[in-house]
Amino acid sequence: MWLLPGELRNTLRHLPENSASEVREIRLRRGRLPAITLPDGEHRLLDASAVTAADLARVLELASGASPYAASDCLRRGFITAEGGVRVGFCGRFPGGERGLWNRDDLFSVCIRIPREVKGIGKRFCARPFPCTLILSPPGGGKTTLLRDMVRTLSDGGMRVGLCDERGEIAALSASSCGFDIGERTDVLSDCPKARAAMILLRCMSPELIAMDEISEPEDAVACRSAAYCGVSLLATAHAADAEELSRRDVYQRLLCDKVFFRAIVIRCADGCRSYEEVML
Repeated sequence: MWLLPGELRNTLRHLPENSASEVREIRLRRGRLPAITLPDGEHRLLDASAVTAADLARVLELASGASPYAASDCLRRGFITAEGGVRVGFCGRFPGGERGLWNRDDLFSVCIRIPREVKGIGKRFCARPFPCTLILSPPGGGKTTLLRDMVRTLSDGGMRVGLCDERGEIAALSASSCGFDIGERTDVLSDCPKARAAMILLRCMSPELIAMDEISEPEDAVACRSAAYCGVSLLATAHAADAEELSRRDVYQRLLCDKVFFRAIVIRCADGCRSYEEVML
């Protein structure tokens, strides 16, 4: 993992192969042992040294391309999307000022989320005509992985897909390439607020489907309604354990009441394994 300081990188290299391939997160907390998140939970790396302030500062330097100033907008939100669609979250003493720069003394913990490409997991949910669909799970449940595979499947199956990739995690678009396979007929708008991206794609790219991660703001919901009322299918994710929990969140109540979304795919994790349940809304 290129985002880690040398000693921590070497520790991860010596993980058993079956564990290394299953790492979902790397967690670093100052003064504590580093930890990895596997399907069965969080595990401390007992052979490693305690995380230092210098370790956390080095992660920030690597994640921001040695320019925390340039990444300040992301840092104000508490995360940076590094190369390859890797989300790096930062916690500590929240900095003041307009730019919100972090320094070594501010940082207390870092969470590096490892993005995955698992092809085929969403194929059974991609029949045409495609109903407006929400993917539900608690944080870290695999929503983005399923979204990415469904986008690829629908796109390769003949649909024009407009992908709103606000944080750059779904497609991992860079100057030279797309980090993940998002399909032959997908147009992606990266690093743009979802609501704005959806309207740009709707007006300029004639999508049959608009896909986005984590509807969380009222303006996202407004954009979804606008797209749905223009005859475009929707695919999005939301933080919720199930449809009942979703219905208690203000931002979704109007969407559900107006029947903007017809279906939910609920991801459940038990004993380190994920299952997928289709629920009509």
